[in-house]
Order: sequence, then structure tokens, then C-alpha cells
Amino acid sequence: MIDNLPTYITLTFGLTTVATLLLFIWTIRSSNSETTRKKSTIIFIGLTIWLIVQAVLTLNNIYNTDTNSFPPKMILTGILPTILTVLFMFMNAKGRQFIDSLPLKNLTYLNVVRIPVEIVLFWLFLNKAIPELMTFEGRNFDIFAGITAPLIAYFGLTKQKISRNTILIWNFICLGLLINIVVNALFSAPSPIQIFAFDQPNIALLNFPISWLPTFIVPIVLFGHLTSIRQLLK
Repeated sequence: MIDNLPTYITLTFGLTTVATLLLFIWTIRSSNSETTRKKSTIIFIGLTIWLIVQAVLTLNNIYNTDTNSFPPKMILTGILPTILTVLFMFMNAKGRQFIDSLPLKNLTYLNVVRIPVEIVLFWLFLNKAIPELMTFEGRNFDIFAGITAPLIAYFGLTKQKISRNTILIWNFICLGLLINIVVNALFSAPSPIQIFAFDQPNIALLNFPISWLPTFIVPIVLFGHLTSIRQLLK
């Protein structure tokens, strides 16, 4: 864990992670497919186990020691498995059935978790745990997605006053914002691939509980956008 980090930061981020998990399970349970709804419990258990595994790895200093290893340990055991899982679901027929059965409105509301995430990132910058470029005062404009998500969900998908093309464009923009912060976060963390922020590297993501951001919250949000884009294009 990061030394002298205020408890409110750790608590806020922990609650944000739990909220992300619950919103995702809520999305699954809101599906119009009984088959999909039945999978919610096993998915909840699987994701909880994944969070515990990542917590154990981080608390045992697997990620924040030997930062010169290549590929970086977090990419190898924290990020890559989630990316491969998402890819497998889109390439697999049963995975695509699951994806297409998820309600677009719920997937859109899921993006509200990006608001507390951005607030936590700003607090981490103030506590010298991440560089300014990772905040909304730097290169990170991801909070736009969190603020606009309820508007898109309500006016676009509940009231149907926003065209589906506009919702599709919104998803592409927010996906781009997500990729932007992921790239900046990876290249500012202590590792052989670091190219930014040598004066104040991104150490937070290598420590608990912030390690849940790249290994859980980001993959869930990424999955939500890819699923939404697939549904809107169909």
C-alpha cells in the first residue's frame, strides 16, 4: 500500500470498485434473456475471486517490486488475462449471445463510476502518487464520459430523444477517452516502457487498492463500450 495515503482515498476507491461490480451484475440481471440472467451468480463469484487474487498479488508487492521486469508484471498477470477474456467472448458464439442480450441502457449507466475514479485520481495526484497528466487537469478527460452517461442513458435510451447514431458516436468518443488514459497510465508507471512523468511516476496503480483500476474497472468499462458499439452497429 502507498505510505501515508489518506484513508478516505482508499475507502472511496474501494467503494467505487464494489459499485462497478454491482452495476455490472445489475446489468446482467436486467437482461431479457433468462439464460444470461442465470449466469449472474457465477459471474459475480468469478469476478469476486479475480478481485481477491489481484488484491493478494498487490498486497504481496508483486507489482511494485522489480519494476524493471519485461513485460511488466501487472500487464502479464493483471491486464492481459482480462483483455484475452473480452476477446474470447467476442470471438465465441455463446459469448456473442451473452453480449447481445445485455441491456444497452444499463451498460451506459455503468459509466457513472468514472466520476469517482477521476476524483480519486486527482486526490492521488495531490498526494504525489500519480502524475498530473493522469488527472482532469492534465491529459485525462475521462470524467466527460461519467458526467454525460446518465444523460445519454435517460434521454437517448429511455426517452429515445437522442438518435442511435449520436449514442454510437458518444460510445466511440468515450472509448477513445478510456484508451487515452490507459496509454498515459501505462507509459507513466515505473517499468521498462515508461516514457512519461519521470519526476512523479504513476506508482499508485502498482499498489492496493488502486491496482483494481487497470485490472478490473477499466476492463469492465472497455467491455461495456465494445458491447454497446456492437449492439448499436447491428
